[in-house]
Amino acid sequence: MKLIATIRDSDLFEGVIDDDPKDFRIRTASRAVVFDDLKQIALLKVNKHNYYKLPGGGIEEGEDAQRALARELLEEIGCKTEVIDEVGETVQYLNRSQLKQISYCYLAKQIGQKNEPNFEQSELDAGFEVYWAKDIDEAITLLSNSDQGDYRGASITKRDLAILIAAKDKLLLSI
Repeated sequence: MKLIATIRDSDLFEGVIDDDPKDFRIRTASRAVVFDDLKQIALLKVNKHNYYKLPGGGIEEGEDAQRALARELLEEIGCKTEVIDEVGETVQYLNRSQLKQISYCYLAKQIGQKNEPNFEQSELDAGFEVYWAKDIDEAITLLSNSDQGDYRGASITKRDLAILIAAKDKLLLSI
């Protein structure tokens, strides 16, 4: 998969010196730009920290990236999806967590019915809610205007903006 972004703490905050990532633990995840028949884009609003993010999450032992993606999308946005294309991968180096996170990113179409999400308790505590942006440009604007002061939110926003921008042309060609 093509690398679309590498994000370090120094990319997020002035004056930060990046830790040496050689001892960072590695986490892999799958994420998607999901669109529906109306060309709306699925986002998750994290109300507690005032930012938006793309749906997706960690790849569990025994899963491949697309199986994890299907599970995460069903849990987080309540939808079954069909992967249309690969968007690329992102790599985040997070000093505070001593974590290197690799996210495999896809373009996916929502199929069937939109159901209620099945958020984990930590997501409920953070005030997660599903928001369908009217199009990819609104999704980009919402992420661009998200509160970037929160450490985790700043990294997620930078990552997901890169994914949305990389997916935009692919999305326009597929609809």
